Amino acid sequence: MDAAGLTEFELHRPRLFALAYRMFGSASEAEDAVQETYLRWESSRRDEIRSAEAWLTTILVNICRNWLDSARARRETYVGPWLPEPVHTAHGELGPLESAEQREMVSLAFLALMERLAPAERAVFVLREAFGYAHREIADMLDLTEANSQQLYRRAALRVREDRPRFEPAPAHTRELLEKFLVAAASGDVPALENLFVADIVSVADGGTKIKAARRAVVGAAKVANYLVHLFSHDIMRVPDLAVAVENVNGAPAIVVRGGGGVLGIVGVDFSGDRVAALQLVVNPDKLDYFARAEKAVA
Repeated sequence: MDAAGLTEFELHRPRLFALAYRMFGSASEAEDAVQETYLRWESSRRDEIRSAEAWLTTILVNICRNWLDSARARRETYVGPWLPEPVHTAHGELGPLESAEQREMVSLAFLALMERLAPAERAVFVLREAFGYAHREIADMLDLTEANSQQLYRRAALRVREDRPRFEPAPAHTRELLEKFLVAAASGDVPALENLFVADIVSVADGGTKIKAARRAVVGAAKVANYLVHLFSHDIMRVPDLAVAVENVNGAPAIVVRGGGGVLGIVGVDFSGDRVAALQLVVNPDKLDYFARAEKAVA
């Protein structure tokens, strides 16, 4: 590809990745979709393209639509709960996350809920809600009528929000609460953990086939507290060169566990007031590969 064409594509690459990630909830699949978009850009008649942004967005979102069916089929046979791949967001990796709504849309919990949408619904919802495209523009991209785009958007919004827990915004002292959480879990202080949780807290773990993890959600303050203490005492605390930190992941503070030369797990946390309402534990090494690679690239 000529230098001008490559420069133009690289200008749009971060935005394309951010879009594809919201479509898949998978950084690795988003990378593949961006690469396929690049190959089509490389073989296109670029002198006939009026708007590179519109052309690239259209190609990418339709690639994602086509691939989502096979992605969904793989997830239906996934061992245990499926959670999205975490992405570090301290440096704008997923685009602007200035509002609570923008941050919610890339949270692990919300991206998991997006799995219930059909490919066309997800495409319309992401383009409209996350990127602010008008329904006329979305209709052109997806080869729909404007009325159909509006209908798909309304249906998608209803489906992802009807069962979405109404968590309150995380308090300003989120990091302080997470530090207390870590101290209690590492020291085996079950009562202290229970005091940090809402009564009906839900913990979901994604270990895939490679890491032993709870195959079902753990529900209730006492059960989750005991589960975490066992996890820390039998698995995490025995790791060489253990390092546990609170970092910005998917738009919110999360717990990142490192050891043995790699990233071992990431815990997403949802709050209800000053208490923890839900946990998402991602420990499948395949789900942590992008996070680790991106971290090394920055370093």
